[in-house]
Parts: sequence; structure tokens; C-alpha cells
Amino acid sequence: MRTPGQGGEERKYALTSDEDDTDFWGFAQEAEGLFTPLPEEEGARRVHLVGCLPRGGLLKSLDHVGSRRALAGNAWFDLLDADAATMGSYFVNEVTVVDVQHSARGAGRVDLTMTLWCENALPGADGVWDLIRTGRLNRTGIWHQLAPEDRQAWLSVALSSREYHRQGAPDAAAGQVFTLDGRQVVDIDSFYCAVGEAINGPGGYFGWNLDALNDCLRGGWGAATPFTLHWGSSAEARARLVERVPTRGGEASLFDLLLEIFGEQGVDVVLR
Repeated sequence: MRTPGQGGEERKYALTSDEDDTDFWGFAQEAEGLFTPLPEEEGARRVHLVGCLPRGGLLKSLDHVGSRRALAGNAWFDLLDADAATMGSYFVNEVTVVDVQHSARGAGRVDLTMTLWCENALPGADGVWDLIRTGRLNRTGIWHQLAPEDRQAWLSVALSSREYHRQGAPDAAAGQVFTLDGRQVVDIDSFYCAVGEAINGPGGYFGWNLDALNDCLRGGWGAATPFTLHWGSSAEARARLVERVPTRGGEASLFDLLLEIFGEQGVDVVLR
């Protein structure tokens, strides 16, 4: 997907109305605050758009700052790569312009401050998007350096960017063999980071909770079952994934439940 407009300028973000996909709201060079929740409520954001070229419904709201008509509405907030192609998007609610200033980034540009709601733009995700934008997410294992609290942000970007990464590629054919490096599997989030890259390569996604993993195993997410998964350093992972979780038959450790889910969906897990 490519956003409207001409190439050749730095455009990292774009906004489009959720109510009318022909109502394009414009580009921006920076979006400070999108990944920073306000202290009063987790989903609330105060976003400073730098070097913005407002259009459509967003442009109309600029004349009404300070009134109810400054509410532009709900929108899709797109993150763009170096060629202005969409890497991923966030749905944002109640976009309201609260300040507008001339921008130092070029003639006709403005710097906008807006309030909005966005629960899915997790703190730390902006750094992962920057890796994708600059082509530095080009090898597996980059997530190994993340603090435990940042792995959810990594996984959220892996999910949001999966179509961009795959570029319409079909699932790997049934019968494939994948290798999961279990040395860095220290908790359930690190397992999802590892299995996503085992199936779909650097920054790849293959679930970020048990239900999502089960859905991915049904096809359309990179690999068709049946397939074989070689799980390296599995003894270490077994010793770490010991949390007890409810199952239909009672309860099981996370490690055993993962094996059960794989088995039910036709995956032969070879523990190594």
C-alpha cells in the first residue's frame, strides 16, 4: 500500500479518516508522543505532528482550535517506510487539534498538537518501527537485547507489520522444517518472539498469546501445517516455562501446553 502524494520528501507518518477512506488528512515528518501514554489514562495521547501537510478533515479542524469543531474524528495513523509505503497502522480515536504553529520544516507546513486515544501504540514500539524503516531489522535475534517489559512492544510491531514484511507471499508449503532457537526463551513473550522469527524470519510474527498462536497454526500466517519444528535448547525452555495455566483437563505448565497446541494442529515438535 502506498499513501497519496509525491515521493522525494521525508514522510514518516500519514493520517486518513476512518469514516471515509478518500478523506486523506495529510503527512507528517515526526509524531512525538504517539508512543507515550499520558499518566491520567493509558490510552490517552498528546501527539505533536512536526512538518505536517494537513488536508481534508484535519485541515478543516485547524480553523476551530479551542472549540468542539476542532474534533476531526477517528482515523488510521499510518507509519511509512523510506519510499512512503505503509509499514503498519494504528486506529486512533477522537483526534482533536489543540494547537497549530508554522513549522520550520518547510513552506506550507505546520506543527500540530493533537489529543487522541490509541491503546495499541505501546511504549518502545517506535524504536522497532525505526529498525524496519531504516532496513536494520535484517537479521534474527535483535530482540534478544530487549528488556522483558519491551517484548510486548516488539510483538505488537511484528503483528502490525506482518503484511508489509510478507508482501503477499503465500504460506510456506506443508511439510517444511523450521528451527526454533530456544536459548533466549526465558518467558512466554520471548517464546513468541523466537517462534515468530523461526517461521517468518527477522521481526516475524506467529502469535503473541495462546489463542493467537492457535489461530496462526490454522493457516494464513506464514506456514501451512503439518510441519516440523526443531526446538533447540528445549530443556532450558522447559525449566523456564513452568507457569501453570488452566486447560480443558485441569492445568498444565506453559511448556507442556505449547506442545499440546502444536500437536493438535499437526506440528511435529522435535525437542533438542
